[in-house]
Amino acid sequence: MNPTINRMTLVFLGVFVVAVIGVGVWTVGWAIPAKRCESNHKWWDHAQRVCATPVLISDITGRTIQDKQAEAAARAAVGRPVSKQP
Repeated sequence: MNPTINRMTLVFLGVFVVAVIGVGVWTVGWAIPAKRCESNHKWWDHAQRVCATPVLISDITGRTIQDKQAEAAARAAVGRPVSKQP
């Protein structure tokens, strides 16, 4: 067979192997942790690969949400249970 064809076969095979390894690393390193993080109602940062817990503004400021429906919706959005206060 022509040596150029053999060389091109090896080049394409090498590129394919590198691409498959790259997709595997991306899946294990970014896609699976992102899916797990977002299923737990947290924020995933792709750049730093960090799973962060969302914080309500009322937790930072100490001010409470006066409307109970709005508070329940905000807590549900960040994945927290609604507190049952009398």
